Amino acid sequence: MDKHPPICIVDDDDDARQSLRLLLEAADFAVKDYPTADAFLSDDVFGAACLVADLRMPGMDGLALQREVTRRRQDLPVVIITGFGEVDLAVQAMKAGAADFLEKPFDGDVFLASVRRALSLAERSRTQAAQVKAARRLMTALTPREKSVLDELVGGLSNKAVAQKLGISPRTVEVYRAQIMTKLRADSLSDLVRTALAAGQEAGC
Repeated sequence: MDKHPPICIVDDDDDARQSLRLLLEAADFAVKDYPTADAFLSDDVFGAACLVADLRMPGMDGLALQREVTRRRQDLPVVIITGFGEVDLAVQAMKAGAADFLEKPFDGDVFLASVRRALSLAERSRTQAAQVKAARRLMTALTPREKSVLDELVGGLSNKAVAQKLGISPRTVEVYRAQIMTKLRADSLSDLVRTALAAGQEAGC
């Protein structure tokens, strides 16, 4: 179990922290727990899979902890635990990037579902970031003219329309399109569009 990155719990309430630890360990998660935000930040922030933080804590509270974690490591998903009457603060946490918030008291299954959802969102975000990075790397291989042709293709123009707009022959557009597909490792026009969009390329740019 310890081979996997741990779910890290930060809560000054010893009983609450122990209860959450037992829930997670029963679901086969590796777990670390800390009584304060400072204790967590002094440990290996980059080794955590997910952070579960109480909103109200002495010293650095959950919101401040989330801001510091985001500054250090944006890809770490955060689940905020909030008490009655603190939903407005929990919403602030969500707006600041928290994956979820839970109001006390909450069911154990709800808590586990929240953690799993946070992990899933983080994995999806990392996958998307990797796709964007790969797409941008591929785009650097295109010449300025190829980029112009790609812009128009992504904008929905046919080869003939692209030729008319750029003042070149349809045959030349076909040649450029073939070169673009090779460089972007695309098998179809839809692949070209996906790569261009992932790289942040927009029609007319």
